[in-house]
Amino acid sequence: MNRNKLVYRWYTFANRNHVMRSERNSMAVIVGVDGCPSVLTIDVPIGLTDAAARACDLEARTKLGVPRSSSVFPAPVRSTLNATTYANACRLGAKADGRKLSRQTWAILRKIREVDTFLRSDLPRQEWVREVHPEVCFWAWNGNRPMSYRKKSQDGKAEREALVIPRYGTAYTVSWSTLPAGKFSRDDLLDAFSALWTAERVYLVHRFINSVTNLFTLDLVPSEQLY
Repeated sequence: MNRNKLVYRWYTFANRNHVMRSERNSMAVIVGVDGCPSVLTIDVPIGLTDAAARACDLEARTKLGVPRSSSVFPAPVRSTLNATTYANACRLGAKADGRKLSRQTWAILRKIREVDTFLRSDLPRQEWVREVHPEVCFWAWNGNRPMSYRKKSQDGKAEREALVIPRYGTAYTVSWSTLPAGKFSRDDLLDAFSALWTAERVYLVHRFINSVTNLFTLDLVPSEQLY
């Protein structure tokens, strides 16, 4: 099943002192799960440009190389979020920078618009929501080497499971056997765990930075204020 056709979307986030994984179809629902998360990783374009391709997309394609680079399709320009039809979105994109919208991007434009509204309506949310791309996550997880096979192939499934199962074996097995059948495919689940792996890394970096900042601040506090 094509990920763009899923009713449900995968999100992963680190919540306070532990990492959680959630399958939801609404950003508002996610925020309502056990309080506001510390880190949320999401496979949806964030930070749209008014014109021209995003630098992060270009860098991602460079790192992945051919043929995995084709999995990073162009993010839309901001003006296309107002489009009501594919033809209208293509006209708005062409007017902005000469690029029409890809069918893949159009398929998730509603979700991109939802995330964009979610972040722009409450700016502090931008501090804990992070965009990820599963193939780039797997690239980093695999020692900065791209996956060798398409994720929907048997070989692609095997090489991704070789990373996921040693770390998340039980959770991966339980998720596959208990989540609603027909709402996702095996590669969607593997993508979700790659985003979870990245959420853990971001969360740990945040904890380290906060601990260093707290120590530095403590050094600056006059001794008489510590008692």
